[in-house]
Amino acid sequence: MSAYTYGIDFDAIAAIDIHTHVEIDGCGHRSMDDELMAASEKYFKSGAERTPTIQAIAEHYRARNMAAVVFTVDAGAATGHAPNSVEEIAEVAAQHNDVLIPFGSVDPWQGRAAVRRARRLVDEFGVKGFKFHPSMQGFEPNDRRFYPLYEALTEAGVPALFHTGQTGIGAGLPGGHGIKLRYSDPMLLDDVAADFPDLTLVLAHPSVPWVDAQISIATHKANVYLDLSGWSPKYFPPQLVRAVNGMLRHKALFGSDFPVIQVDRWRADFADLEMKPEVTPLIFKANALRVLGITD
Repeated sequence: MSAYTYGIDFDAIAAIDIHTHVEIDGCGHRSMDDELMAASEKYFKSGAERTPTIQAIAEHYRARNMAAVVFTVDAGAATGHAPNSVEEIAEVAAQHNDVLIPFGSVDPWQGRAAVRRARRLVDEFGVKGFKFHPSMQGFEPNDRRFYPLYEALTEAGVPALFHTGQTGIGAGLPGGHGIKLRYSDPMLLDDVAADFPDLTLVLAHPSVPWVDAQISIATHKANVYLDLSGWSPKYFPPQLVRAVNGMLRHKALFGSDFPVIQVDRWRADFADLEMKPEVTPLIFKANALRVLGITD
């Protein structure tokens, strides 16, 4: 085991993709079962390889002079499906620390065990943040039963990235495979942001159908950011584009949702938006450096 330390030349890289998934790990686990994987592929119309290795992800971003935050989601309690090995991801990311930044994931339903594991992932494996997917993990983020976990993340000084809005996981299946969208309403995270002002929160994806709420929360709470992953920029709601181009220029982060959305496609579509030239470098790198604690 080797704890991750940054080997990235942050001055030289062109961008930081804050949102990439490891869907298969070195232990042979997959982040979703076959039915959910197939539904997700249909929803995103994924044409590329859905399960690249961590090494392949590193090569993909290295070739583009970019860094990438990599993670999985531990949703064992809600899905009954064995998660990818978070520890394995962190260890392999450490071997590619010139381009990869590992985030951890813990199942909130594990209670005190989740808190202990989160601390161990930071202290022993060097993860630089945590990913949560409330709909997939089946929990309401503002339930006070999970507050000890947020306290641990606050103490560790690492950000928490939460899926918000619609999800392609379970899309089109009967009952959405039992996955409930309301858990990913960003207003639930407004409570968390208010109660943990020293915890940096990232609201992942345009939070359709709650985009206006997402914009309000990110505007109101200094500790809340948003990432732009999971959607081609050509489909961004217009009010989100206006906000990112204006009052949220220091709050928006580049994210692709790789491999379900290819980074080259996302960047090409983003280039077609009428973004102010001074805003683009903030989105692609400067804001992420602040979220990750690299700069103030």
